[in-house]
Amino acid sequence: MSRLTGQMMQMPLLISSLAVHAARHAADTEIVSKRCEGDIHRTTWQALELRSRKLAQALARLGCEPGDRVATLAWNGYRHLEIYYGSSGSGLVCHTINPRLFPEQIAWIANDAQDKVLCFDLNFLPLVEKLAPQLSQVKHFVLMTDRAHMPPSSSIPRLACYDELVEAEDGAYAWPQFDENTASSICYTSGTTGHPKGAVYSHRSTLLHAFAAALPDSMGCSAADAILPVVPMFHVNAWGLPYAGALVGAKLVLPGPHLDGKSLYELFETEQVTFSAGVPTVWLGLLNYVKQNGLKFSSFRRTVIGGSACPPSMMRALEEEHGVEVIHAWGMTEMSPLGTLSKLKAKHVGLEDAARRQLLETQGRVVYGVDMLIVGNDGRPLPWDGHTSGDLLVRGPWVIENYFGQKTGDPRESPLVEIDGQSWFPTGDVATINPDGFMQITDRSKDVIKSGGEWISSIELENVAMGHPGVHEAAVIACAHPKWDERPLLVVVRKPGVVLDAKEMLGWFEGRIAKWQIPDDVAFVDEIPHTATGKMLKLKLREKFKDHKLPTA
Repeated sequence: MSRLTGQMMQMPLLISSLAVHAARHAADTEIVSKRCEGDIHRTTWQALELRSRKLAQALARLGCEPGDRVATLAWNGYRHLEIYYGSSGSGLVCHTINPRLFPEQIAWIANDAQDKVLCFDLNFLPLVEKLAPQLSQVKHFVLMTDRAHMPPSSSIPRLACYDELVEAEDGAYAWPQFDENTASSICYTSGTTGHPKGAVYSHRSTLLHAFAAALPDSMGCSAADAILPVVPMFHVNAWGLPYAGALVGAKLVLPGPHLDGKSLYELFETEQVTFSAGVPTVWLGLLNYVKQNGLKFSSFRRTVIGGSACPPSMMRALEEEHGVEVIHAWGMTEMSPLGTLSKLKAKHVGLEDAARRQLLETQGRVVYGVDMLIVGNDGRPLPWDGHTSGDLLVRGPWVIENYFGQKTGDPRESPLVEIDGQSWFPTGDVATINPDGFMQITDRSKDVIKSGGEWISSIELENVAMGHPGVHEAAVIACAHPKWDERPLLVVVRKPGVVLDAKEMLGWFEGRIAKWQIPDDVAFVDEIPHTATGKMLKLKLREKFKDHKLPTA
C-alpha cells in the first residue's frame, strides 16, 4: 500500500520569515537600544527588517557568498540584531564571538570558523586593532557605528563604517529561499577541554527553538511583553530571545554594554520591561543596587535565570521582595541552549509553599523537542525517583550531532553515545529527575566531591552558603584529605563591610545539611573568578587552593 502524503504547503523554516512576520504584524512595535555611543536609539520591527535587507545587499557587495561566516564582537543592540537577520536570512552564517574571552582565544575562534567579515562595536576598536594582524581569514572589518563616531585614523586598513554600508543600499532585496537545514549561526563553547568548539545551528533548529522558547511553560513570551535580554547576544544567541521576540512581536529592549545595576534599573523602569533573562551574577548587581537605594520595580514581572544554578536566596529576594516570578532554567550551547525550565504542573499549584518552592528551585522540566535520561557508570538508565543521581544525557532537534569541523557519521569524532539504539548527547552534568520529570543538577561531573565513597553536591553547599546574609558569593571545591580522599572547601566573598569568620560561616550549615557534608574549612577571597559567560571558574579555584591544608579534627 502506498503511503499517503500530506497535502500542505512546503515552506522552509527560515530565520528571514521571523523578521518578515514581525515587520508585517508588529510593524510599529519598538526595539529600543542603549548604544555604545551612550544614547538611546529607537526603531521598529518594520524598520529593522528593511535595514536587515539592506545589510544583506551590503554583505553581497563585499563579496560574501552563501555559507560565508559573518562574525560579531558586539553587545545587545539594534545593529547586532540586524546582523542576526541580514546575515542568516541571506544564506550567510552569523558567528557571534564572546568579547570577554582572552584575545588569543578570540583570534583562534575567528580563524577556526574562517570568518570572512568581522563587525564590531565601537568600544571593541582597541581590541580589534590588536587582533587584526592575527585574523588571517577576515577580509572586511566593519565598525558598528555611524560616520560621526568613526575614528579619524585606525591601524585597520580599509575600516568600513556599518551605517554607511547599510544606508548605501536601497533595500530592494527579496529574502532567498533555501533548505531549512542550512547553517544559520555558530556559537563556540568554552565548556570543553582544550580549544573551544563550535556548535553550528540550522535555520530549522533555530525556529523550532524559538517556538519552544515562547511556549507558556517555557519563557511564555507574548506580544504584550517588553523583553530585556540581559544575557548577551554573544552568549548562545541571547538564549533565543532575539528570535522569540520577533516570533511573538514583542518589544525588545537592548542594554548594550551598560549592565551595571543603576543602568539596568533605569532601563527597566523607563521602558516598562516586563520580562528579562540573565545569569545569577547579573541579578546580584541589580538586586544590590535596588536594595541599597530602596527601590521597587513597577513593571518587571518575571525572569529566566540560567547559565549556572540560581541560589534559592536570590529567588526568594526577587519573588518575595519584588513580586518577580523566577523561572529557573538549564541548557547548554550545544542545545541552542534551552533544555529545561521550572514551571509547575496543575497538580502542584495547591502544594504547601515549601513543597512548591522545592520544585521551583530545580532546573525544571523539558520543553517539547528535548528528551533527557540519567545513566549510571555502566551506561544503564537510572530511575526517576528524585534521589538517584547519574550522568545527564539529552537529545532533540536543536541538540548538536557534531561540533564544527567534525565529520558527521564518523563515530570516532561524534560526541554522542548510543543507549538502546538511540543517540544521546552527554552534557557533563550530574543530575536527579523526580517522577514528575523535574530535573535537578547536583554537579558538573568534574566538580562533584567524593568523600569516603559518598557523593557531596557542591551546588547544594553553595546554595546553603548563599543564604547567609553576609555572603555575597560562594563556591565549593574539593580538597585532598588523607582519610576521606576529598573533603569540601568553602570559598566565600563577604558583602562589603561584613565581619564574618570561618567559625560563624561553618556554624551556618548546622541543621541545614547533613553533618558529614559540612565543609571542613572556609577560605575568604576578594572575588571568585568567572568564565566569560558568568559561570564560576572552579578550575582556577582548584589551582589556587591545590595545596590548601584542611584543619585536622
